[in-house]
Amino acid sequence: MNAMQEQLFLELRQTQAEIEKSLKNQQKQAWLTSILEEELEDVDTALRKFKAGNFGKCEISGEMMPDYLLKMIPTLKSIKDSEDLETYCKKPIY
Repeated sequence: MNAMQEQLFLELRQTQAEIEKSLKNQQKQAWLTSILEEELEDVDTALRKFKAGNFGKCEISGEMMPDYLLKMIPTLKSIKDSEDLETYCKKPIY
Protein backbone atom coordinates (compact mmCIF):
# COMPACT_ATOMS: atom_id res chain seq x y z
CA MET A 1 0.00 0.00 0.00
CA ASN A 2 1.49 3.33 -1.04
CA ALA A 3 1.28 6.51 1.07
CA MET A 4 -1.78 7.87 -0.76
CA GLN A 5 -3.63 4.58 -0.37
CA GLU A 6 -2.69 4.39 3.30
CA GLN A 7 -4.09 7.90 3.86
CA LEU A 8 -7.31 6.99 2.02
CA PHE A 9 -7.62 3.79 4.05
CA LEU A 10 -7.35 5.76 7.30
CA GLU A 11 -9.88 8.33 6.07
CA LEU A 12 -12.31 5.57 5.09
CA ARG A 13 -11.95 3.92 8.52
CA GLN A 14 -12.66 7.28 10.17
CA THR A 15 -15.67 7.87 7.91
CA GLN A 16 -16.95 4.38 8.69
CA ALA A 17 -16.77 5.06 12.43
CA GLU A 18 -18.51 8.44 12.06
CA ILE A 19 -21.36 6.98 10.00
CA GLU A 20 -21.83 4.07 12.40
CA LYS A 21 -21.96 6.51 15.32
CA SER A 22 -24.48 8.66 13.49
CA LEU A 23 -26.66 5.65 12.68
CA LYS A 24 -26.83 4.80 16.39
CA ASN A 25 -28.41 8.21 17.01
CA GLN A 26 -32.14 7.48 16.96
CA GLN A 27 -33.28 11.06 16.26
CA LYS A 28 -32.85 11.06 12.49
CA GLN A 29 -35.40 11.10 9.72
CA ALA A 30 -35.88 7.88 7.76
CA TRP A 31 -34.60 9.46 4.53
CA LEU A 32 -31.33 10.41 6.23
CA THR A 33 -30.89 6.94 7.71
CA SER A 34 -31.28 5.48 4.23
CA ILE A 35 -28.57 7.76 2.81
CA LEU A 36 -26.20 6.98 5.68
CA GLU A 37 -26.73 3.24 5.26
CA GLU A 38 -25.95 3.47 1.53
CA GLU A 39 -22.83 5.52 2.21
CA LEU A 40 -21.71 3.04 4.88
CA GLU A 41 -22.09 0.18 2.39
CA ASP A 42 -19.91 2.06 -0.12
CA VAL A 43 -17.26 2.67 2.54
CA ASP A 44 -17.39 -0.97 3.66
CA THR A 45 -16.97 -2.09 0.04
CA ALA A 46 -13.93 0.17 -0.42
CA LEU A 47 -12.37 -1.17 2.80
CA ARG A 48 -12.94 -4.76 1.65
CA LYS A 49 -11.21 -3.90 -1.63
CA PHE A 50 -8.22 -2.56 0.33
CA LYS A 51 -8.00 -5.79 2.31
CA ALA A 52 -8.30 -7.88 -0.86
CA GLY A 53 -5.63 -5.81 -2.61
CA ASN A 54 -7.82 -4.52 -5.43
CA PHE A 55 -8.65 -1.02 -4.23
CA GLY A 56 -8.76 1.44 -7.12
CA LYS A 57 -9.58 -1.06 -9.85
CA CYS A 58 -12.48 -0.17 -12.10
CA GLU A 59 -15.22 -2.75 -11.56
CA ILE A 60 -16.10 -2.61 -15.26
CA SER A 61 -12.74 -2.65 -17.05
CA GLY A 62 -10.43 -3.96 -14.33
CA GLU A 63 -8.00 -1.12 -15.00
CA MET A 64 -6.62 1.04 -12.24
CA MET A 65 -8.48 4.33 -11.81
CA PRO A 66 -6.48 7.55 -11.64
CA ASP A 67 -5.24 8.57 -8.19
CA TYR A 68 -6.77 12.04 -8.48
CA LEU A 69 -10.24 10.48 -8.82
CA LEU A 70 -9.68 8.18 -5.86
CA LYS A 71 -8.48 11.09 -3.74
CA MET A 72 -11.73 12.95 -4.48
CA ILE A 73 -14.04 9.95 -4.19
CA PRO A 74 -12.36 6.95 -2.52
CA THR A 75 -15.59 4.94 -2.79
CA LEU A 76 -15.64 5.27 -6.59
CA LYS A 77 -16.41 1.93 -8.21
CA SER A 78 -15.76 2.64 -11.89
CA ILE A 79 -14.57 5.27 -14.34
CA LYS A 80 -18.14 5.41 -15.65
CA ASP A 81 -19.29 6.60 -12.21
CA SER A 82 -16.93 9.57 -12.46
CA GLU A 83 -18.32 10.40 -15.91
CA ASP A 84 -21.84 10.29 -14.50
CA LEU A 85 -20.81 12.76 -11.79
CA GLU A 86 -19.77 15.28 -14.40
CA THR A 87 -23.23 15.04 -15.94
CA TYR A 88 -24.92 15.76 -12.62
CA CYS A 89 -22.48 18.43 -11.48
CA LYS A 90 -22.54 20.23 -14.82
CA LYS A 91 -18.82 20.96 -14.51
CA PRO A 92 -15.66 18.88 -14.83
CA ILE A 93 -14.45 17.21 -11.65
CA TYR A 94 -10.83 17.18 -12.84
